[in-house]
Formats: sequence, structure tokens, C-alpha cells
Amino acid sequence: MNRVVERSQRIWAGLTGLVRFESDDGSKDQRQKGNGPKRNGPPGPGLPGGQGQPQSRGLFTMVAVIALMVLLFMMFSTPNRSEPITLQQFRIEYEAKMLTDVTLSDEGLTAKRKKDVSGPEGYVMVPINTVNKELVAREVNDITKGDFRTRSASLWVSVLLFFLPLLLILFIGWWIISRGLRAATGGGGMLGNFGKSRHRTLSKEMTGVTFADVAGIDEAKEEVTEIIEFLKNPKKFTKLGGRIPRGVLLVGEPGCGKTLLAKAIAGEADVPFFSISGSDFVEMFVGVGASRVRDLFKQAKESSPCIIFLDEIDAVGRRRGGGFTTGGHDEREQTLNAILVEMDGFNTADGVIVIAATNRNDVLDPALTRPGRFDRQITVPLPDVKGRLEILRVHAKKVKMGPNVELERIARGTPMFSGADLAAIINEAAIAATMQNKDFIEHEDLEEARDKVKFGRAKKSRVREKDENKLVAYHEAGHAILQALLTDADPLHKVTIIPRGGAGGATFSLPEKDRMGYGIKWLNATMRVLCGGRIAEQKAMNDASSGASMDITQVTSLARTMVVEWGMSRRLGFVRYAGMDTREYYMAEKTYSDETAKQIDEEVRRFVDEAYADAQRLLEENWDKVVRVADALIRYETLSADDVHRLMRGEELAKPTVADLLRAEAAKRKSDAPPALPPEASTDLPPGAMPNPA
Repeated sequence: MNRVVERSQRIWAGLTGLVRFESDDGSKDQRQKGNGPKRNGPPGPGLPGGQGQPQSRGLFTMVAVIALMVLLFMMFSTPNRSEPITLQQFRIEYEAKMLTDVTLSDEGLTAKRKKDVSGPEGYVMVPINTVNKELVAREVNDITKGDFRTRSASLWVSVLLFFLPLLLILFIGWWIISRGLRAATGGGGMLGNFGKSRHRTLSKEMTGVTFADVAGIDEAKEEVTEIIEFLKNPKKFTKLGGRIPRGVLLVGEPGCGKTLLAKAIAGEADVPFFSISGSDFVEMFVGVGASRVRDLFKQAKESSPCIIFLDEIDAVGRRRGGGFTTGGHDEREQTLNAILVEMDGFNTADGVIVIAATNRNDVLDPALTRPGRFDRQITVPLPDVKGRLEILRVHAKKVKMGPNVELERIARGTPMFSGADLAAIINEAAIAATMQNKDFIEHEDLEEARDKVKFGRAKKSRVREKDENKLVAYHEAGHAILQALLTDADPLHKVTIIPRGGAGGATFSLPEKDRMGYGIKWLNATMRVLCGGRIAEQKAMNDASSGASMDITQVTSLARTMVVEWGMSRRLGFVRYAGMDTREYYMAEKTYSDETAKQIDEEVRRFVDEAYADAQRLLEENWDKVVRVADALIRYETLSADDVHRLMRGEELAKPTVADLLRAEAAKRKSDAPPALPPEASTDLPPGAMPNPA
């Protein structure tokens, strides 16, 4: 027994030494580890000098060591370490005076061998159970003549042995779960991780975009360059007493390059660049958005000088109290209030600049766009013809272009196209050229890609009835003739009866210049062109179809806008009758009387009727030209502007028809085919399939 106690004492001394080794100063022994790195920062709970471990970790270590010691002591102090013998052996050794200290307990019969006997020194034990318990007790009493001790098991020991393992498992599980939650939430509670900002830190290597990749928005690049120059050399701007804008708001239509410009800033500025979307602030839990805003700006101030980029800020920056406000807006407004407070609390020495992007600056809260928060609003407009050419050249560097490609012509033929649309044109042209096994992109691939991006994919496999084909041909011929006759309209580019997108055919114009505004002459000419399709099909087919629905929508929209927004009605005068932006409200705004509404309707009707009558007169006078163009469309399906002008002069077209192209393609396939092929390897087209004339 003394040896067991001594062994237990040695184990206890070793474990207590281990506790001192790890928890005397809350860290591992520096004498053995050397001068390792120390944690910086202010002292926290249980962290003396910012270098120790939390008190909870030391407390858990102590409790775990004590529990382990109890288990070890109980394990070493039990009779299970004694030599098991039978009751008969016990009788022989006891009668031979080899055993002393006989003790009878619920666990068994134990005795101690004497040191001066030939047998091994130690304890012996006769195991007992509930079946032979009474028998062993009688035998022991008979063998020892009553010279033995009895020891009953303690109730507390039994309870401890039963509940201690369960309590240890529960305690360890609770400790692991609590540590996991603290690690995941950063000490902010069970839901603390939702309050952390979900921004991304970008660098030049991560974006791969510089100002060389941004084209067509030179003015916006210049203003942003000032921001980058300030971050690199702030003293240059502050020596005269001025201060750099604290916030820059990028405003523009979708696809104009706002986010691309922000990526270029990250690529050019040698400072941390925090990027986050407005929708990332709002979560299902109340108060999360404001918490994320505070966390974002806290990290930004610690990393200053830096840039914060808030993409789609209108998701949280909408005007407070707009529309029918319900409780669901409280979270967004709390997030907006947090942004307002953080931006207003900057010092000029903070070196934190906020750049935001939106295409809905009209719905932003006035407190957000005032000087001192977003001091500067940079408009990123749709590119003009020069900007479109530069954008096309930037994207053309990434693909293989053929010698016949005219990017200037594509740039001139894509008015009101955004940078994203132009990038899509280059990409679609590359895909089309790849599908046709070409070595490079040709100009017709770019033309087809432009039409596909703007109007949709051409449905060349669609089969139409003869009468329907004739109706579409006359409809498009009416548009094309008026487009060619009216000098105030945009020049004609081409006309086709191949279905594209949701339209059965299309007439394409090619503007000579970009328009910043619309004149009355151009509007009147455009309205007459729109009316030409219904007039031509009605005269040719003696019937009207629903194919003019899009034309009717456009001509009505133009006429109403001319009356209520642009003040082009002589009867209603120089007055705006259109309400404000009604997208924030559920009901349309009406600021005029019913009598004025009646006059507006009458003026819209007058504009449309005049355009329809004038278009009908022009087509009646040039009906023979309409017939020639319609017949040519039935034969060729697509006509260029030169073809239309040639037909209007009465000339004939010397080019193969669609049927000629199909026959030539079929003959070429037949001649290129191997002379003898097994039936299963035939290269003929499936029954009923027609080769693509393109």
C-alpha cells in the first residue's frame, strides 16, 4: 500500500509541475523555448501584459488535472492491483503463517504477504461476487477463527465512481463547444460572427486590372487619379490648406464601367482596398448591418491609408421615409445611419477614402450625398463613338482579329451601347468564329454579334408560311423605304426578315453621330418610320396583324414624352406634366387636372395621327419601291442599305438567292464527301434538315 501511495505522490508531483510549467505566467517556459514571439496588444481578461492565456483555460487545466488525479488514485488504490488467488490457496498460505492483515470487503478478500516468506511480496486477493459472498465469509471466519477485518464500500465512493465519468464527459463537451463558439464569433457571443464585416481586401495582383484596361471614360479616370495621388503623397495636397474629398460617388448606367474603375483603382493604388457590396450589410438579424459597418470602418482606420469601395450602395442608402415605410425598413435605415456616422467622424489624417457606385443616385438619402460625406459625384456616362472605339480596341487585344475587321464601323454602329455591351460583342464574335472553325474573327462575325447582343439570336431554322413570310417582307419594306426617304431619320444600315429575338424581322439604322438630345425633326421622322410597317402590310395583305405592337408602343411613348416631358406641344406649351420618379411609390404621381389630362391625350393622338398620315402618303407615292424591296426580301432574306438604294433606283441585284446558296452548299458537301462510305458512316444531313446558308 505504501508503494502505491508513493507512486501516486510521484504522479501528483509530476502533474502539479506540469501545471506550474504551463500556467505560472500563462505561457510556456521561455527558458526552454527561447525568446519566442510575443503577442502584442492591450492586456485582456486573464492576459497579463497581453501575453498570457485566458483564466478559463488555466481553470480548465486545473480541474482536468485534479479529476485525472482522482481517477489515478482510485485506480491505484483499488485491490485490482493485488495478486488474485483462490480460496484454497488462501487457506494454505494463511495456515502457513504467510498472510497478515486479512480484510473482507464487498470487492473481495485481501491480505498481505509477509516479507520473510519465500513467496513474492505484495497483496493477494480472493475475488467474490453476490453468489459466493456468504460462502467466502463463512470460510474466512472458519480459517481465521474470526481474526479478520470487514470493510464496507463508501456510499460517496460508489456515487462518485458512477457519476464522475458522465460529469467529465459533459464538462469537456461544454468546454469544447464554448471555445468553438468564442473562436467563431471572436468573443462576440453566439451570433457575434454575423456582426463581422464580409469585405474582401483586393490588391493589384488580385484584380489584374489597371487604368490601361479602362477606356472611354477619361474624365472619370482623371478624377479618380487625384484620389490615388493623394493616398501616395498626402502632403502635396494639404500644404496649401485644402483637403481631399472623403467620399467619391460613381454614378452611371449599368455596364458603364463603375466596378471596373474601382478594380483599376485597386490595381493602381499601393494601399489596402476594402471591397464590399451594399447587400452584404443587411442580414436576417436586427442590428447586424450597423455592426458590420462599424467593423469595416474600424479595420479601415487601422489599415489607413486605404480605400473602401461600396458597390451598389443604393441597397442600404435609399432615402429614409420614402414610400410606405414598414418595420422591414428599420434594419436598412439603421445601417444607413451607421454609414452616415462613420463617414462624418473621419479626420483629415485618417487617410480613409470611401468610393461608392450606384445607378440609382436619385433614390439616395440627401444626408449621404451632402458635402463632407460624398463630396464628389463622378458621372460615368455611356461612351461616345471615340470611347466605343477605344473600348473595342482594349477588348480586341485579347482575341485574334482578321484583316477585314473595321472597328471604327462597329463603333459608329453601336450608339447607346455600354462598355459591357461592347465587351459582349467581342466575346460573341469570338464564339461564333470558333464554332465555324475560323482562324480569326471576321467583320461579319462582329456584325452578327452586334445584332445578337441588341436584338437576340437569329432564328434561321424557323419555318414560316408563305403568306406570313410575305406579310413580314412588306412590313420591313415599309420601314426600310421610309428610313431611306426621310433625310432627318438615321441612315439605313440593313433590313432582314429572319426572325431575331421576339421580332419576326428587323430594320437596322446606322446613326451618323451620338445624340445628347433629340430634336423635333428627328422625332417626327422616327415616328413616321415606325408607322410604315403597319401601313405597308395593311395595303399589301388587305389585313392588319399584331406584328406592329412594338412599333405602336414606341411611337406612343415618343409622342407622350414629347408632350408631358419635353414641352413640344404648341397647345400645352412649355410645361412639364410628368411626375417625379414614381419607382419609390406605389401610386403614380399626378399634378394636373382632368381637363389637362384630356388635352394631353388629344395632343398625343394628334402627334401619332400626323405621323401615320404622312407615312401613308409617302408609301402611296413610292409603292412600287416597296414592292421591289419586299420581293427582294422574300428572295434574299437580308438586304444591305446599298441593295435597298439600288432597288429604289430600279436596278437589279446581281447576287445569289437563298435557294442558290443552299444548292451550292449541298453540292459542295456532296463533292467533298468520300467516294464510298458504309451506310452507318454517311455524312449526309438527317432527313428534313437544311444546311445553314451562312
